[in-house]
Amino acid sequence: MSKAVFDQIAEGLEEALAVSCGQSAAYQLHVPAEIDVKAIRGRTGLSQRDFSSTFGFGFDQLKQWEQNRSRPVRALRAYLLLINARPVEMLAALRELDLDGE
Repeated sequence: MSKAVFDQIAEGLEEALAVSCGQSAAYQLHVPAEIDVKAIRGRTGLSQRDFSSTFGFGFDQLKQWEQNRSRPVRALRAYLLLINARPVEMLAALRELDLDGE
């Protein structure tokens, strides 16, 4: 294990201990109830089909979100916010993971 990895793990454990002992408040992520999925996709420059396949969404589900017929659940909204904030980095991270093993 590298020192950098060890340091990250140690930092996380220290933070968890501080929260459990009441010395620090746990981080609370704010995820808005409504987000503009079409605008987020537009920021990436990808078509609906490419956006859905690149980021792991169902094509039909993406269309429903963009037409405001349904909305993504909280975790997916958080994921979409990350895509919106850092589209290039998210694409790079997914390519690095190579989830399909290709």
